[in-house]
Amino acid sequence: MNKAKYINFLIFLLFMTGCSLTKGLNEDQYLVYDVNMEGVEKSNREGVRNLIIQKPNTRIPVINFSIGTFIYNIGESVYDSLKLAKRLEEYKSEKDGLGQSIDQSPNSKKLRRRITKVESKIEDLNKKLEYGNWAMRTGNPKVIYDSLKTIESENQIEFYLRNQGYFDAFVETEVERRNQKASITYVIKENEPYLIDSMYTRSENQEIYRILEAHNNNSLIKKGNRYIQAELTKERQRIEDLLKENGFYTFSKSYIEYNVYKDTVTRRLEIEQIINRPSQGDDHQTYRLDSIFFTINSPSSVIEDEEVGAYFDEKNFIFYRDVYSERIINSRIFLQPGDLYNKTNILETQRQLANLDLFRFVNITFDTLGNTIKTRIFTQPNQKYQITNLLGASITEQLPGPFFSHSLKNRNLFRGAEIFELNFRAGLEGVVSATSEGGVFRSRELSLSGSVIFPQFLIPFSSGSLKRFGRYNPRTRTLVGYNYINRPEYIRESVNSLISYNWNTRNLRQQYTFNLLDANFIRSNLDPAFEDLLTALQAQGNNLINSFLPSYVSSISGQVIINFNQYGMFQKNRASLLRLFLESGGTTLGLLSTEFIEQRSLAYFQFVKMQADYRRYIPLGKKNTFAHRLNFGVARPYGVSNGILPYEKYFFAGGSTSIRAWLPRRLGPGSFTPAVREDGTFDYRFEQPGDILLEAMFEYRQKLFGYFDGAVFVDAGNIWTFPGGTSREGGEFRVDRFYKEIAVGTGVGVRMDFEFLVIRLDMGIKAYDPARPEGERWILDNLSFNRPLGERGQTVFNVGIGYPF
Repeated sequence: MNKAKYINFLIFLLFMTGCSLTKGLNEDQYLVYDVNMEGVEKSNREGVRNLIIQKPNTRIPVINFSIGTFIYNIGESVYDSLKLAKRLEEYKSEKDGLGQSIDQSPNSKKLRRRITKVESKIEDLNKKLEYGNWAMRTGNPKVIYDSLKTIESENQIEFYLRNQGYFDAFVETEVERRNQKASITYVIKENEPYLIDSMYTRSENQEIYRILEAHNNNSLIKKGNRYIQAELTKERQRIEDLLKENGFYTFSKSYIEYNVYKDTVTRRLEIEQIINRPSQGDDHQTYRLDSIFFTINSPSSVIEDEEVGAYFDEKNFIFYRDVYSERIINSRIFLQPGDLYNKTNILETQRQLANLDLFRFVNITFDTLGNTIKTRIFTQPNQKYQITNLLGASITEQLPGPFFSHSLKNRNLFRGAEIFELNFRAGLEGVVSATSEGGVFRSRELSLSGSVIFPQFLIPFSSGSLKRFGRYNPRTRTLVGYNYINRPEYIRESVNSLISYNWNTRNLRQQYTFNLLDANFIRSNLDPAFEDLLTALQAQGNNLINSFLPSYVSSISGQVIINFNQYGMFQKNRASLLRLFLESGGTTLGLLSTEFIEQRSLAYFQFVKMQADYRRYIPLGKKNTFAHRLNFGVARPYGVSNGILPYEKYFFAGGSTSIRAWLPRRLGPGSFTPAVREDGTFDYRFEQPGDILLEAMFEYRQKLFGYFDGAVFVDAGNIWTFPGGTSREGGEFRVDRFYKEIAVGTGVGVRMDFEFLVIRLDMGIKAYDPARPEGERWILDNLSFNRPLGERGQTVFNVGIGYPF
């Protein structure tokens, strides 16, 4: 058996070598095997590297094999452009014939279905002719050395460096050819950059002078800074935006011109900024708003437009029906007759009206007369009712589970721009049995919720706050919901209600949520065997039984999310996100007497919970990035809770967005050792709650080829309980040992990034397991050639949608 393994491995190596990148090249062809840069010391090294046109194929070291090229070659071997072109002509001819037939029978559903299918085929064939088949689009062709592209790269680098202030820079290239491989080295001589000595503005308009002088501190051009061409472009845009915020409606950045004067001896330069006059007219002038008209047109020609008029807050409102509140709409219009034209107010008006989710579009037009502007806002109502049905299946515990969801949205419910949402979901899924090892059952779940979203703050805010807070997109959500779970071991029902305030800052950098009331009533019906198991777990300090007690859980909570540089867009710039959460549970119980609480057959809870979650995304290059996350939380019961938290308020560790080398919610607490199976491995059937959470995750992401990205990650963290809060030995947080109980997992991941959807597969491997005795916790060396996944349970696979953080 061992010989057979080695033989198969050697055959695999021979196959990979047979797919070598240099195989099949002509004698005068050279594979771009290596690209290096020398001399880049002060400028942006990655920015220079991105300008190199020809880069080596991503390959596996030693055996000279590229997965991307292998996939491309497979696609190319079956690609026949002549055959595709012939099929394209056939479908185009069929489409012409169908067009004539449908003119004769316009109501034929069969013809319309066929023409839709033919158009889809034509679109697919055009894509294949232009970009190749799926394998060619996913993989990468071999990069063959081209001297012209090398010269073009030299020119691009020199042009880039001059725009970065290195006017005396030049580039030379050294190419070494050997064994049909080309190694290219770009030798760059930067020389000293040019610095800005001074900048001055020339304009005949004194008002523009005054505005620029008042905002001079915001200028991007600073004395002593290195000259950067892109900064002039940004400065030109800044000035246009600034002037359009101060009444200059017709001003454009095309009126701004720059002259740069260089001193080649001192390597200093002087920048002259010229504000040119319009080609027509005397000078740039400011504009004021004269009148404002807001119109909601009829959504269809079938519905008669009654043109109901109203005058409110010096604005004219015209509705196709008298079913809208001009007071609510006016709170999202930040324009007033007599005000100077302000581009920011225009954009905020358009954005906040769109946030009401009432209109299909919001168009704002302007008519000028002299230096006054008549403003017209045109809208059309969105559909009153929106219904969405979804039928699908999910796979859990290797069992497919169908589900059905239905949602209904009713816009403008009480004629005050309120949104009513009704959501229903029913499904089946596979779950592991808690009372018998290895058993898997069907779980039936049903949920129903109804909510009303108001475009304003309700109680205790006054009516005057409507206009004052309109720029912050204020919303009040009221919700009532019901959840039902039916498993062989228990039936659990809960009724929840919520009153929540949401708003954000004008630049969308900060988002706030304040839950004025979050109340839940819970009741359960347990199987006797499962109830005995919960009682036994409670004796060990696992409070899972609290999830099934008849109970009332209420809380007040607040959350702020601070987003720096659009985190989540994963663009080329650095970005980060900070989420702070604070919750106080059972606060209102202090208003009730002890006798009142004891007479009720419900469990009550009082607790405080807080959490801080920080995430950062750092691009290292065009194809690789580094991301990390730090997550800390603590929850503390008090009062009538008797040292116990509601189960949903505990912290858990492990899973696809946590420590990925452990199963979801199965890590910890501390150095607690789970039950051991007969084969000596840990039994991870039961969730492990904790009061304290500490996590750190680090991930390096690399674009591989096509839609495929790779990742290498290291996760570290654990949960703990407060001293005296558990009988799970080793689960308590202690300063003198907690650092020894931080679990460490590592692994690799593969992602398919389709831009609109990211499918993720991560393989997590336990490296340091605090559940083992000290001295035996480092288990990464359990991996070997014979056991590439380690011992049973050491490797965990996680499938997810989107990035883990």
